[in-house]
Amino acid sequence: MLQRYILVWLVLSSGISLFWPQLYAGFDPFLAFKPAMNWLIVTAMFCVGALLPHDELKQLVHRWPSVLLGTAAQFISMPLLAWLAVLIFRPEPELATGFIIVGCVPGAMASNVLTMTARGNVSYSVSLTTCSTLLSPIVVPQALRIFLDRDVNYNGQEAVTMLILQVALPVVVGHGLSRIWYRFRHVAHAIAPTAANLAILMVIATAVALKRGEVSSASPGIIIPLLVINLLGYIAGFTFGWVGRLKTPMRRALTLEVGMQNAGAGTVLAVQLFGGQSAAIIPCVLYTFGCMLTGTILATIWNQIPIEDVPEEFA
Repeated sequence: MLQRYILVWLVLSSGISLFWPQLYAGFDPFLAFKPAMNWLIVTAMFCVGALLPHDELKQLVHRWPSVLLGTAAQFISMPLLAWLAVLIFRPEPELATGFIIVGCVPGAMASNVLTMTARGNVSYSVSLTTCSTLLSPIVVPQALRIFLDRDVNYNGQEAVTMLILQVALPVVVGHGLSRIWYRFRHVAHAIAPTAANLAILMVIATAVALKRGEVSSASPGIIIPLLVINLLGYIAGFTFGWVGRLKTPMRRALTLEVGMQNAGAGTVLAVQLFGGQSAAIIPCVLYTFGCMLTGTILATIWNQIPIEDVPEEFA
């Protein structure tokens, strides 16, 4: 239920967070979750690892050319698109930093669910998410170093440490426990989907609470560049799939994977590197809404187009 209607729950939870001071002037539970943001992202990624099919690592090896193609599409096109958006729209420096973070983080696990809706190749989508997540401690800090303004000071080693300990390692541990411990695997498959989505929802709701004023008054100068990054990301993913002669189900998976970013991890990364009051958080929060909305729309449209009905030149 939660996973199927994740966009509804995202709007609801973040909406309550946004308007909480008007609803209740006392204790703010969303701000109270700020110290737990790191653990929430660890929980989400641990659950993702626990839910990975046991043959997924074998799939990474067996289909390595297509996985390499998709991962390259992710880590080449999205940082470049974010950098171009910053050059064209010239946002304030802290917002520009947020745009770059959005472009550099790995793919979102929500793309796996939407790939299923879109009649795409779910196994390929999971392979892409797994690969980009495991490579993120290596690739993301380098991408930030290349694309961030030279005047932006941040601790690159801290970025590496955060991505290893809070993104890659929990996936590996969760998957390892699932492989060797049957009881854990049985329980994980029952509760991990809900736990992962709840954790991500709380990360985003907490980030909204940290920047309520800025999020509620987000200008077109913030929204339009993020939408451009998102939509061109879909086009880039589809184009890479077409050039790589992938079949339609894999191309759909790649399209959603490239356009949808793990903005939850990006939010935590922005908080950890630049502080809870940094405007760099705002693009990460808004991109979560944007890519979930556009991804859901795209997946719903593709759901109405069976694979056999796709013209041959697009198959």
